[in-house]
Amino acid sequence: MSKKIGIIVGSLRKDSFNRKAAETFVNLLPEGYEAVFIEIGDLPLYNEDLDVAGSVPESWTRFREELKTVDGVYFFTPEYNRSVPAAIKNALDVGSRPYGESAWDGKPALVVSVSPGAVSGFGANHHLRQSLVFLNMPTLQQPEAYIGNVLNLLNEDGTFIDDTVNFFQLITNKYIEFFEKLA
Repeated sequence: MSKKIGIIVGSLRKDSFNRKAAETFVNLLPEGYEAVFIEIGDLPLYNEDLDVAGSVPESWTRFREELKTVDGVYFFTPEYNRSVPAAIKNALDVGSRPYGESAWDGKPALVVSVSPGAVSGFGANHHLRQSLVFLNMPTLQQPEAYIGNVLNLLNEDGTFIDDTVNFFQLITNKYIEFFEKLA
């Protein structure tokens, strides 16, 4: 039975660099691992008033159930105003509720920030890690995955250059080692 890795992409843009990175990482997973893209763009903002029987949005239920089926999570985030996009923060909130029933609990995580800028999404990467500590998600520490100047890392066809793919493979290998140690 394969292990499932949930893929959360914080940029909702159709041609986002984070989605391109996520798709590349997915192709690097070894045999025995399966990637599952989990949609977060359709989640209404978390409001505890809606989190009661008969009022829970269908997309929240779908999201929570999908999260429960994965064994680990890859997060791909751009940086918006030195932090994570609202879509990721909202997904964290929706998945962690109702209190005591967090679907995130104990799932090994990887945080990758992708940016056209030189700072590489450093602020978003670290803000996300702060939340993952509270959610009890052990997170790969090294190698750090800050992918800056992304426009210089793409071939003409929009795929990543070989050196970057090699770096993504290194990160993937280290995550799998980390994941297996925790299993």
